Amino acid sequence: MTSSTLSAIDPATGLLAGVCYVPSPNCDDRPPGAAIDLLVIHGISLPPGGYGGPYIDQLFTNALRPDGHPYFATLDGLRVSAHLLIRRDGGMTQYVPFHRRAWHAGASAFLGRENCNDYSIGIELEGTDMDAYTGAQYGRLAAVCRALMRQWPAIGADRIVGHSDVAPGRKTDPGPGFDWRRFRDLLMRVT
Repeated sequence: MTSSTLSAIDPATGLLAGVCYVPSPNCDDRPPGAAIDLLVIHGISLPPGGYGGPYIDQLFTNALRPDGHPYFATLDGLRVSAHLLIRRDGGMTQYVPFHRRAWHAGASAFLGRENCNDYSIGIELEGTDMDAYTGAQYGRLAAVCRALMRQWPAIGADRIVGHSDVAPGRKTDPGPGFDWRRFRDLLMRVT
């Protein structure tokens, strides 16, 4: 998938062209008049430190079995989602159309404005706070962010933040394993 393919966001469906779509029930309509003007980067691995497998899909579709791993019992009943997941190999899955509200940020605020889910897009990177993210992930993330910035021009480079920035003290992702300088350099180069 090329950068030009990633620029194709269908405004009617809110889906990214050529990306696997696994619909999550954990979403709803944005509040009337809510303009999309923030992008939140997250990190996730299930179980913690484990990569690959079906568990992230299962979490975001409410199909994660609490007896599947000791850690999963702590997530029982949790209803969360993200708009998009970028796996370690650069593979992507979309769970929520971009124009809808995904349940990704939880209790959050950006520049004094609460409820970031109302006006943001959430992108998960498969990883942990401490593990370095992959080159494939940085490339995909930069290309997707550019496409989103074209679709929603109010998302400027200064409005792409980490989960830890909107929920400090509660969340730490994407963590020190995420190289913000590398990402921003790539973001400026992607067309």
